[in-house]
Amino acid sequence: MTWIHPLSAETEETPGVLGGKGHGLVVLRRLGLPVPPGFVIGTGACRAFLRDGRFPDGLDAELTAAVSALEAATGRRFGGRERPLALAVRSGGSVSMPGMMNTILNLGLTAEAAAGLAAETGDARFALDSRLRFLSGFASAVAGEPVPDDAMRQLELAVGAVFSSWDTPRATTYRELHGIPHELGTAVTVQAMVFGNRDDRSGAGVAFSRDPNTGERVPFGDVLFGRQGEDVVSGGSATRPLAELAGREPAVWAGLLEAMDRIEGHCRDACQVEFTFEAGALWLLQVRPGGLVGRAAVRVAVDLADEDLISRREALLRVSPRHLRHASTPRIEITGTLDVLTRGLGACPGVAAGRVATTAERAARMAADGPVILVRPQTSPLDMHGLAAAAGVVTALGGPASHAAVVARAMGKPAVVGAAGLVVDVAAATVRAGGRTVPEGTFLTIDGTGGEIVVGSPRVVTAPADVHLHRLLEWADEVTGGGDGAGHDDAERLAAARAVLLNA
Repeated sequence: MTWIHPLSAETEETPGVLGGKGHGLVVLRRLGLPVPPGFVIGTGACRAFLRDGRFPDGLDAELTAAVSALEAATGRRFGGRERPLALAVRSGGSVSMPGMMNTILNLGLTAEAAAGLAAETGDARFALDSRLRFLSGFASAVAGEPVPDDAMRQLELAVGAVFSSWDTPRATTYRELHGIPHELGTAVTVQAMVFGNRDDRSGAGVAFSRDPNTGERVPFGDVLFGRQGEDVVSGGSATRPLAELAGREPAVWAGLLEAMDRIEGHCRDACQVEFTFEAGALWLLQVRPGGLVGRAAVRVAVDLADEDLISRREALLRVSPRHLRHASTPRIEITGTLDVLTRGLGACPGVAAGRVATTAERAARMAADGPVILVRPQTSPLDMHGLAAAAGVVTALGGPASHAAVVARAMGKPAVVGAAGLVVDVAAATVRAGGRTVPEGTFLTIDGTGGEIVVGSPRVVTAPADVHLHRLLEWADEVTGGGDGAGHDDAERLAAARAVLLNA
């Protein structure tokens, strides 16, 4: 049996084998887009590892051969001093589970390789930063195992750690919340590193082809200059708006826009890409469907039909009644006097209200007695149980592509990120902003569209349905012969049309 598959345009394996990440990279290769060279260890190897507690027979030899092929393709040497090759080792199930499993970057930067990287680039600071990032990431992923100075041993341990992360409590909780089967296992994508921390013409970001809050066809996302991708998606850094790329690195910006247009045309859907640029050169690291909800999902479906990328029939099938229930997004009424604690960036539309909880554990416990708002400096996969229990989430740091924002959108929960001046004191169980301190248990209301964080229970209003929803429902009525839909709510009208189309 073959466990490892090349990341090439000719690879024919399905997402069930390559994982969603690996399969997406193959699609990008077929579209002629820039993807770092690498290979994928299939999900079958993970299932065998979890069943037997060891690598399946033959995987070690395939891993050695795959690394040799990657050395030949890049002209670099894994773990060596001369033109050292460093690797990114990432998880990727067939269904997206953002941030739930392990990732290890800069793998292979042994002490000798780091010295070689410093000599090659003439930048000892960059080489040291990259090695320290590797040591930190490896230590957190490979529990209790000293970091070996042998690059192949590092890779073997890292692959085992990614396989094992499939069964962590956070990953298990996420699968249970989203109905993902536990027996699928994860693939492991191994690629040559692209260094977003290389210099001031390097960086990393996450880009949406359309605004995930509104569905408008404008590029949207976060970027950091001189940093690696983990700094963007962790939510631990203050990111910059994606549009700043246009002025700082116009060639990267133009390449990113062209790539997203090409992906949309191929996939016939909004998309989300993770990217890195090194010394002014763009590389794509992942592509996902846009994952839009509510009003944004409605607008994208209608716009794609207008753009002749999909039919009206497909537009109706893409928008679920659940999407429709969130399409008329509630907002905090901003007229009059509001007790605003602070404001941040709206990351998932909607209004949520509840008592402040400053840790995931307290959120899960307090939710038994009523709704809570989880307020954190930033969230991580370890907060999954608290995110699941909370009615909404607020973070002091991060942007629209941070862990908190991505998970909240997947769950359809209102979220505000990057809240200005917000300080979360877990030890004192308080939240401070604008010179005020509010204790845990204080009732807050958050607006995931406008970013307001308000003490108490302000008036909430619902925006009227927009033109895109009206058009979608008109298409639904044409399918059912339902006239103007009198006597039925919007979700019922859509559900009736979908039933007709599915049974046709």
